Amino acid sequence: MDNWNPEQYNRFHSERSQPFWDLALKVDFTKVSTLLDIGCGTGELTSQLHSNRGLKTTVGIDSSASMLEKASAWRAKGLTFTLGDANTYAPSQKYDVVLSNSALQWVDNHKQIILKLANWLEPKGQLAVQMPCNFDHASHFLASDVAQEMKLKIRTPPLLAPETYAELLWRNGMEAIDVTIKVYLHPMETGTEVVEWTKGTLLTYYQKQLDVEGFKKFVSEYTRRLLVVTGQGAYLYPFKRIFIVVRKK
Repeated sequence: MDNWNPEQYNRFHSERSQPFWDLALKVDFTKVSTLLDIGCGTGELTSQLHSNRGLKTTVGIDSSASMLEKASAWRAKGLTFTLGDANTYAPSQKYDVVLSNSALQWVDNHKQIILKLANWLEPKGQLAVQMPCNFDHASHFLASDVAQEMKLKIRTPPLLAPETYAELLWRNGMEAIDVTIKVYLHPMETGTEVVEWTKGTLLTYYQKQLDVEGFKKFVSEYTRRLLVVTGQGAYLYPFKRIFIVVRKK
């Protein structure tokens, strides 16, 4: 069941878009003509990058059919979108850049998947990955607490330590390794806006395990607990993200 809701996800469009562009700024597009975007979502940002950088070929893949329905509006010359995910996708060619923004946190076995993506690169190609790593914040661990009490399957973060990614990529022949953590600050009018944020991403994992009434109960209890942390008024929501950019020798 596809629980991704493009409208819910895009309630924080500018906040979710900024990390994409921060990731793109870390890539040297001087000699890039082909790009693969893993987890392209609605395709809007992929389309803008394709156009802005004058790329010859860009392919965007996403595992959500509802997201890709929106992507159809962004198709252009040299730009295509297709249903798929990093675990099962088999590209028909190698790329100058393989990019993944806010997607691989949903994929397990990171030691294997990172090297798999790097194998899709041309020589001197660049791998650029950004993933949320905010799992130690109340917005995330409280969801796990409620899920456990409701006897749901708990979302276990698959991310590795930053230094583990760096060492893994170095040992496998990558160069110009850049692994960083950035904390984004999102001012919210109330703590309930944090709930709306997670309903567009994290909570979809629990939503697909519940019926409509069960999910309402989940969100109600989750909101009650989260507001104890955020308070009833304005709240500054800190959100950590990891950036990984490397070049193939």
